[in-house]
Parts: sequence; structure tokens; C-alpha cells
Amino acid sequence: MMKEHQHCLASIRSHYPQFSETERKIADYILENPTHIIHSTINGLAEDLGVADSTVFRFCKRIGFKGYQAMKIALASEIVTGLKDIHERVDEGDTPQTIASKVFRSNIKTIEDTLMVVDETKLQEAVDALTGSESIEFFGSGGSGVIALDAYHKLIRTGLRVRATSDSHIQLMTASQMTEKDCAVFISHSGSTKDILQVLEVVKETGAKTICITNFAKSPLSQAVEIPLYTVSEETDYRSEALSSRIAQLTLIDTLYVNIMMRREATGQEALKKMRSAISVKRI
Repeated sequence: MMKEHQHCLASIRSHYPQFSETERKIADYILENPTHIIHSTINGLAEDLGVADSTVFRFCKRIGFKGYQAMKIALASEIVTGLKDIHERVDEGDTPQTIASKVFRSNIKTIEDTLMVVDETKLQEAVDALTGSESIEFFGSGGSGVIALDAYHKLIRTGLRVRATSDSHIQLMTASQMTEKDCAVFISHSGSTKDILQVLEVVKETGAKTICITNFAKSPLSQAVEIPLYTVSEETDYRSEALSSRIAQLTLIDTLYVNIMMRREATGQEALKKMRSAISVKRI
């Protein structure tokens, strides 16, 4: 259950895959008309959507609020104090230090917002799937491909069999060789990248477990995998939404890594010790 000060829109996006058809109808309306909602009563919203007041009230409870008024207050705060206005409106004449401060605060906000929508159950399922697999494949395209390689770089320390490649053809070939004992992790900000969706289709035919890290709960990727994990990021004047999300993606991967190391205990520590010993020859 989320706390009252947390973001309404972020909570709706993170819960979206679990919503019923009616709940999705309410969610879509709020996501598309947030300004209208803060000036509307629960009766007015229910009438606009053709549902009962009690249905709207249950929806508010579903996303973590005590009621409609509490949701409206959070939504109003979210709209009025948007990320652009607070964290990264770079003005002419800003010094390099001022710009640095705005960028740092924006990154911090992205991580904090993502923490708000982390689903504890899904996180636990992801750790279970990763630690229980014979091998793990990370898939990403473009900027997300870089994140996938970072995930490989981190999880290789755990002693688990981990791989990642950025070539789309090799990704398809690798996917075809997976089995039901393996796990595939897909990283895509939009969740709509054609190359990644093609790889997912191949992986699903093998029976391997599937996890994704994405920003959009309504994306084809998030709705097709078994375990979706979500980030929250906003577009600003000088940085795209996708570029901002990489900070949250990296942090989620760090979270998985630490959880896996804690789960593997002595086995993980021994693997880490071997890795450190192997690369020590590279240091002067």
C-alpha cells in the first residue's frame, strides 16, 4: 500500500496490468485528464464514466489512497509541482554548478519516484526467478542495450550463469536456445521496441521465465512478460524521458543484484572473491 504523499499517476501506471476492465477505464480517464479530475467530484467522475460512486472509491483504495479526496490532493500536488518546474528547468545564464545541481536533483527525483512504484511481490518473484534459473539472458536495444550490458557486468559477480549481447540477430539466436529452466530479462523504456518484442516472442516459445524493466504499464512488453518491474521518469527540456529512465533502470538492477547476493550468501561471496582475484592482475 502506498503512502498518501506518493504520486497518484505513478501508482496508476504501476498497478495498470492488474486492473480489471472497469478499473482500466477509470485509470485511462485519470491519466488522460488529470487537470479535469482535480476540479471534479466523485459523483461527477462516476457519471462521466457511467460507473457507481462506490466503484470510483474502491479504485482510489486500490491504488493506495484513503478515498477520492486524498487521491485528488495527491494528483493536484503532482500536477502543480511537476518535475520540469522543480528539478530541471535550465535557464539562460545558469552557471555550470547550477545546471549540475538541477540535473542531480532530477536524477534523485527519478529514483525516488521509481521506489514509490516498486511492487514488493513482483520484486520477490524476480529475485526468485533469477536465483532459481540455470542461466540468465539480458536483452536490450539501443540505450537499453547498454543497461543490459551493465546488468551482465553486475550479475556475473553472483556466480550465476549470465549473458548479454547487443546484436539483434544474436539475441534471436540466443533466445531460441533457452529452456524452461532459464530466465530472460528484457530492458526497454517504451516496452514497444520491435527488436525486443521479437526476441520476447521467441523466448516465450521456449518456456523460459520472463522479466521486464520498463516505464509503461500499458506497453506490449509489460503485458506479455510474467514479471514486470517499472520505472518512473519524466521528459524535460534538455533530456528525453528515455534518457532519464536509465538512472532508475540501473538502480533497479542494483536492487536485484544485492538481493541475489544476500540470497546466495556464501556461494555468492565465493564467486565475488574469485572474480576479484581474477581481475587483480589488471591493477598496477
